Amino acid sequence: MKSTQAAVAAFIATATAQVSPPPIPGSPQIIQNGNFANGTLGWQSSPSGSIKNGMYCINVPASPPGNSSYLRTSYMFLETKNDVYTLNFTATSSVGYDILVQTPDPPLDPNLNMTAALTTSPYPFSLTFSPANQAPNASLEFDLGGNPVDATVCIGSVSMKRIDRSAWRQAYGPTIKINQLGYLLNGPKMATLVTNGTTATSWTLYNAAGDACYNGQTSYQGLDAASNQTVSIIDFSDFASLGDGYTLAAGGSTSYPFSISSTLYNDLRQDSLRFFYQQRSGIAIDGNLVGPQYARAAGHVQIAPNKGDKVVPCQSGHDSLVAYLEPWTCNYTLDVTQGWYDAGDQGKYVVNGGISAAQLLMEYERTRYNKNGTSQLGDGSLRIPERNNGIPDVLDEARWELYFMMKMQVPANSAPQLFNGSMIDMSGMAHHKMHDNQWTPLPTDPSQDPKLRELHRPSTTASLNLAATAAMGARIFAQYDSTFAAQALAVAKTAYAAAQRHPAILAPSTDWDAGGGAYNDNDPTDEFYWAAAEMYLTTGGQQYLSDLEANPYHTANVSTLFSLPSGFSWGSVAALGQLDLATVPSNITNHSAIVQSVVDAADMLMAVQQNSSNGYGVFLTEYPWGSNSNNLNNIQIVATAADLTGNSTYRSAALEGIDYVLGRNAISQSYIRGYGMKQTQNVHSRLYAHELDDRVPQGPPGAMAGGANQAASDPPADDVLQGCAPQTCYVDDVNSYSTNEVAINWNSALAWVIGWASSQ
Repeated sequence: MKSTQAAVAAFIATATAQVSPPPIPGSPQIIQNGNFANGTLGWQSSPSGSIKNGMYCINVPASPPGNSSYLRTSYMFLETKNDVYTLNFTATSSVGYDILVQTPDPPLDPNLNMTAALTTSPYPFSLTFSPANQAPNASLEFDLGGNPVDATVCIGSVSMKRIDRSAWRQAYGPTIKINQLGYLLNGPKMATLVTNGTTATSWTLYNAAGDACYNGQTSYQGLDAASNQTVSIIDFSDFASLGDGYTLAAGGSTSYPFSISSTLYNDLRQDSLRFFYQQRSGIAIDGNLVGPQYARAAGHVQIAPNKGDKVVPCQSGHDSLVAYLEPWTCNYTLDVTQGWYDAGDQGKYVVNGGISAAQLLMEYERTRYNKNGTSQLGDGSLRIPERNNGIPDVLDEARWELYFMMKMQVPANSAPQLFNGSMIDMSGMAHHKMHDNQWTPLPTDPSQDPKLRELHRPSTTASLNLAATAAMGARIFAQYDSTFAAQALAVAKTAYAAAQRHPAILAPSTDWDAGGGAYNDNDPTDEFYWAAAEMYLTTGGQQYLSDLEANPYHTANVSTLFSLPSGFSWGSVAALGQLDLATVPSNITNHSAIVQSVVDAADMLMAVQQNSSNGYGVFLTEYPWGSNSNNLNNIQIVATAADLTGNSTYRSAALEGIDYVLGRNAISQSYIRGYGMKQTQNVHSRLYAHELDDRVPQGPPGAMAGGANQAASDPPADDVLQGCAPQTCYVDDVNSYSTNEVAINWNSALAWVIGWASSQ
């Protein structure tokens, strides 16, 4: 079984209020002797040239485009993937024509691929770029071919520098940390005050007109372990007056403004779900539905330059040798159009699609069986193309991903495939993932992606994700589309049986960094539990119940079953099965014990929230990659306990937990685009890399960043987050994929939780 890591130890150092890390060194100059003051040191050319007035001049014979004539560095240098570089040079030519400037690192595509239009007057060129590939052996090369007649080309003042982040400081915002969207009228209203004092502090609540309307004393909390801040708590839950523009004041600080509303989360519910439409593959995104700035052509539909998703082959022997250490491939192609782009990249992954589609389906299914359900998920509720087809829109959106996942199934009677030196019949299994064979740069419009798309080897975990979600789809769609429901159930049964035949075809950690992530998983026990649960709930079959009861998770302790306290995720999915077993009607005999396990899990999480070292009401003791989704997944457990028991204590705890992602955290950061005064601006995504190209939009409203990552590692994080306290390990930079990426499984957690909150 997958184990949870130990909780983060409390910081021993004396707490400080708002401390930034020390400045980093300035940006290094990569190009040596760029002004040719030391002659040709560090440069080589063909043909040879000479130095005139600080520029290197070459007599270039008339030639076709190419690098038969060139000036290039004679040494190699490192280009770091997703870092930011600026190239400057001055150039002139006796004949006006275009040259090509590159930083090649064969066999990768050039990270820099610039056309420079030379004229007879010296011109200063400048270009900022972000490498798509990690290139340890890059060079700077001016390809001088393409001149129609003989020409003299002169180049000088050559410089290439990494971005200088030495001036960056973490922005902590006001010392009063609040939910910047606001608070439900009938719900908890908590804020955190960062303070150096240990005694109670007076606080006052002001309305939009500046009138004092409520006041009280803070409750001293002490050291918040995750932020290394000394904090006190402001509790104004008893205040119950609707309004906008409220602020809190205490200790000489004033909070950001916020609202108190009975419909606080309604807009965010829609936006969190609409994110998925904007991640869709294989369909044009309609600007009339989402705004003209987000309109784009259909991606990966076999229209040049796309190689596309309609006829996708398995990996080539060369690529698979790197991924699997043996030459795996297959003798078929698949049409794997549709689905959602996974995250900042444009790959599509069955294991991450599984939890994402499941949480949308669970959000809808909750409304069928819970007295506190909402009717806000019906047909016409979302701005998506299918909004008038008689099917609830959230189901239409989930089905777009199910279509893709079902297409990833290995065809029946396929030829055996290589696994660990043996040829195995993988018919009925699901390919683990599908993505480009190389990284594309930021930004890249999906319709302009020229890379080859490849299927990766089937896996047991992908097959079980397919079985679980297709079974859910069959159950839920039965009343709306019986044909699709029957198709989904057939796929689910086939995938489940195939996984049972091959219970240990695992996705390796070596299959990464060739255009996509690995999503490796060494233990499918939890996937077997989830799949058996969904197959049983849909069919009532004794076989699936027996498999469920024989699975180790059936009798596992609560922390193991629900992956506490770190939170369940795409790689730890037993909780999904347990939550559905607790909430979806069935004839299972130990239903009361299953419900009790959810309640016990909620109690464990509430103990985390109420711990004296937790000053922000969060359900986390550690902050991994995508920590925001871990917190929200834990909220789903507590909120489900509230649904199952009607106990307002769980309801209040879950609502308070939401505050964290909307600004009640150590750096006053609302991690959700479009919500809050200090909101995430520069999400890591090829669709929304506005920071690198202002022709590209910022992330859409409702898109959520991954959040604080105590092990953050990417170019910005490596520069500016060294020694950060876990909850402060975040940088709002487009290239910080380890803290600022968007992802479907993070937004599915947000959508479920906000859907629940909007029904309260």
